Amino acid sequence: MASTTTRSVGKKCLRNTVNPVPVLPCTMEQLRGMFWRYDTNRDGKLSRKELKEAFNYLGAFIPGWRAHRALNHADGNGDGYITEEEVDDLVNYVVKLGYVKL
Repeated sequence: MASTTTRSVGKKCLRNTVNPVPVLPCTMEQLRGMFWRYDTNRDGKLSRKELKEAFNYLGAFIPGWRAHRALNHADGNGDGYITEEEVDDLVNYVVKLGYVKL
């Protein structure tokens, strides 16, 4: 059996970096905060590149594709960014992927 490694997303949220199934799910609030940490230019919106980095950190198998799908689900106005008004839709999408304990 292959050994697995984990990466901490928060004190109580670990992701298995070998298998994209959560070891210990995050809360919705932890995910929301984690995504905003990837707003690297601090413009108050998440670009595809920033989402890709966030999904990479979460251990997504293909983070660029996951960022693309997240934008399709959460970008309500179609501007190519996730804004504060849309972040709850992003988090709800991520919950469906199994990153969150309800």
